[in-house]
Amino acid sequence: MLIMKHSLGFVYNLSMFGKKFTKEPTEKQKIGEIGETCACEYLEKNGYGVLDRNYSRKWGELDIVAKKGKKLHFIEVKSVSRVISDSRDSVIRETPVVEPSSLRGGREQNDSYRAEDNMHPWKLKRLGRAVQSYLLEKDISDDVEWQFDVVTVYIDVSKRISRVFLLEDIVL
Repeated sequence: MLIMKHSLGFVYNLSMFGKKFTKEPTEKQKIGEIGETCACEYLEKNGYGVLDRNYSRKWGELDIVAKKGKKLHFIEVKSVSRVISDSRDSVIRETPVVEPSSLRGGREQNDSYRAEDNMHPWKLKRLGRAVQSYLLEKDISDDVEWQFDVVTVYIDVSKRISRVFLLEDIVL
C-alpha cells in the first residue's frame, strides 16, 4: 500500500485507485530516450559539457542543457527511426538499441520526413519559457551568452546504428 501526503495535508491511499504506478515506456518514448543518449554522446565528443537532461516545468521541457566554451546551449532532440544507408557522409555510431516491437519489419517509413520539421511555433514558445525559467532558477547572469540548437537523430533499429545532425542557433 502506497500512501502519499498532499501539500494541503490530505493523505491518499494510492493503491485504492487500482492503477499501476510504474508505467512501461511507449515505443516512441524508447526511441526518444535512445535519441537523447546518442545526442549527449555526440555533443560530448564534440567538446560540449552536458549540464542537465530533461529539465522540466509544466510550461515546457529542455531535453539537454550543455556548455561549450563560455556559451550555454539549450538543445531540443528530435529522434526518428528509419533505415539508414551505409554512406559515410555524416556521423554514424553503434547504438545500444533495445528493439521496440512496433519497429520490427512491416512498417512503411516515410524517408522524406525530417524530425526537425516537428518544431512548431507553439513548441518553440514553450521552449522559450523553459529557457527563461532555467536561466532564472539557476541564477545565470544576463552576461552569459546562450543559444538554442536542435539535434536530429535518425535511428536504424535493425542495424543498431544512428546518424546525428546538429542544427545550431535556432531562433525562438
